[in-house]
Amino acid sequence: MLKSTTRHVHIFAADIRNDNFIASDTKLTLDVDPDNEFIWNDPALQKVYSEFDRLVAAYTGLALTEYNLRRIGSDLENFIRGLLQQGEIAYNLDSRVLNFSMGRPQVRGPGQIENRPGQ
Repeated sequence: MLKSTTRHVHIFAADIRNDNFIASDTKLTLDVDPDNEFIWNDPALQKVYSEFDRLVAAYTGLALTEYNLRRIGSDLENFIRGLLQQGEIAYNLDSRVLNFSMGRPQVRGPGQIENRPGQ
């Protein structure tokens, strides 16, 4: 089964049936932020899904290869970084992983985080 995994984006050339991955040449499955490193809201998550759909459509007609999946995953990772920098999502300080892989957050006060772009 072809797949691409980045820190916050897992893409599988597969369908999910009964909690199992079934390899597919025609379906991609997306798992966003599997470690719950971010605090998500529905609008931000829908933006990621829409961007994923747009990227997949841009590759229509091209071979389904690991390289192309990695390109889509990298583009989505950058898209998520943009959401973080714009303040549409925030780091989850209760996450089991406090990696701050997309830049250090700035703490403004008790329980409030401000993301610092490029840090």
